[in-house]
Amino acid sequence: MIKRLSRSIREYKKNSILAPVYVCLEVVMEVIIPLLMADLIDYGIDAGNLPYIIKMGIFLLISSMVSLLFGVLAGNEAATASTGFAKNLRQDMYYNVQSYSFSNIDKFSTASIITRLTTDVTNVQNAYQMLIRIAIRSPIMLIFSLAAAFRIDSRLSLIFLGCVPILGIGLFIIMQRAHPIFERVFRTYDKLNSIVQENLRGIRVVKSFVREDFEEKKFQHISQDIYHDFSKAEKTVAFNMPLMQLCMYGCLLLISWFGARAIVASGNNPDAGLSTGELMSLLTYAMQILGSLMSLSMVVVMLTISRASAERITEILTEESDLKNNSAPIKQIPDGSILFQDVSFRYSKSAGKPVLDHINLSIGSGETVGIIGGTGSAKSSLVQLLPRLYDVSEGSVSIGGIDVRQYDIEALRREVSMVLQKNVLFSGTIMENLRWGKQDATEEEIIHACTLAQADSFIRQFPDGYNTYIEQGGSNVSGGQKQRLCIARALLSKPKILILDDSTSAVDTKTDALIRKAFLEEIPNTTKLIIAQRISSVQDADKIIVMDDGKISAVGAHNELLETSPIYREVYLSQQKGGKGNEE
Repeated sequence: MIKRLSRSIREYKKNSILAPVYVCLEVVMEVIIPLLMADLIDYGIDAGNLPYIIKMGIFLLISSMVSLLFGVLAGNEAATASTGFAKNLRQDMYYNVQSYSFSNIDKFSTASIITRLTTDVTNVQNAYQMLIRIAIRSPIMLIFSLAAAFRIDSRLSLIFLGCVPILGIGLFIIMQRAHPIFERVFRTYDKLNSIVQENLRGIRVVKSFVREDFEEKKFQHISQDIYHDFSKAEKTVAFNMPLMQLCMYGCLLLISWFGARAIVASGNNPDAGLSTGELMSLLTYAMQILGSLMSLSMVVVMLTISRASAERITEILTEESDLKNNSAPIKQIPDGSILFQDVSFRYSKSAGKPVLDHINLSIGSGETVGIIGGTGSAKSSLVQLLPRLYDVSEGSVSIGGIDVRQYDIEALRREVSMVLQKNVLFSGTIMENLRWGKQDATEEEIIHACTLAQADSFIRQFPDGYNTYIEQGGSNVSGGQKQRLCIARALLSKPKILILDDSTSAVDTKTDALIRKAFLEEIPNTTKLIIAQRISSVQDADKIIVMDDGKISAVGAHNELLETSPIYREVYLSQQKGGKGNEE
């Protein structure tokens, strides 16, 4: 995990190294200051030596300023390194998500990915800043201060060593108990984000059915879960501070007690015991040692919180797409012919029943093929195998006589355009959205594609025409307009295979007929697969495939299927006026 995360440091390695270096220099100056103070008291103030006091005062001032300078430099480098690390971490996660196949994406919910990109990365960023600054500073300060304390009085310094095991055991117990709770908290955050996302997407439905109270209670319930878990974790972590204070004040009391007795016992002979300046130095070192231990405990707590986040981030970074090019991928697709040979498909290896079961199908280049069937009959699953959104579990799918797994994935998807069941438009102008289909498309090409998709007429009615701004998700256009824009976007790439996955369901039958007519006249050499619920959308196709429970129930022309396929005939009759059709 650490090795994988460290790859995201990259150009911020220099800052990550300089921060600890400046921290070490800062610590050295802070350790020197108590020694100078001891000399100032013993040989200056007690002896009444004014020139010595002035000299040591100047040294103390210079040491403090240098320590401050190194502290500022260390803080600046640590901040730069941690924020840069977080930036790279988000980029690496985002880029890796872009490479996922649909099956990889299915493993993570949208809300979970968002939480990992935001909250989890922030936790790791804070932990990294503490690691390269406080986690370096505290042990060095502890070691140097202990060494200086032992140099002054080795017997009194043993008091410090007595509190270390107490703190170590206490922190270990706190960490072991808090970590599982924080893991649970971040999983609950995923659920919270999912609920918010679902509510915002369906806000119109919520208001239409007056379900605001239900949504509020649902949000309140998940918020209460987070509150409960976080409170439990924080209560566990809160034991850290009392434990630290117990050790700190215990050490100060013991040093003050035994130190005072040593000073009294020494009388007027400082060499026989402990001087006042040395006791002051020991107390200062006590504060530094215990302060460093407290800082270390804070680092441990932060690492406990961020450990769960780091594990979740690593899951995103180490997930590899299960769809990859072979060693010598083919980049040219001969034609749009399609062949399914004994194809079976499961969304996961652990699934028992296959979604598609032993499919055999041949489609000629340039044919128009309708696909019809009930909900859950695997119509969409069938066509998603063509652009390798998923790979077959058994058998093979070929385009142009070559197995799709032999093609370069980018080349394959450029030649297989797909208008998905859920139409998506991105924020930006209509022109920018359409150029997703072809980045260098000219204005004439865009207008031609929109004319084919019956979108040009309504686009020109907007005040800004093709420069009309589309809100996120296409919320400022109707469902039918959104579908026609998505069809135009798919046509721009001039694909060899065009798949319309129920993508004319929101347009009227007249517009649907005009779109199909334009396809027949303008792109006759493109193989067209049309998934539809309406018989009228596919009845003029060269052949119609009837799907039922993951299998091909029947294949044939409209009139042929009316005679031979009970499923097709039942759907046809149910869509006629009064349930009666004219079977011409």
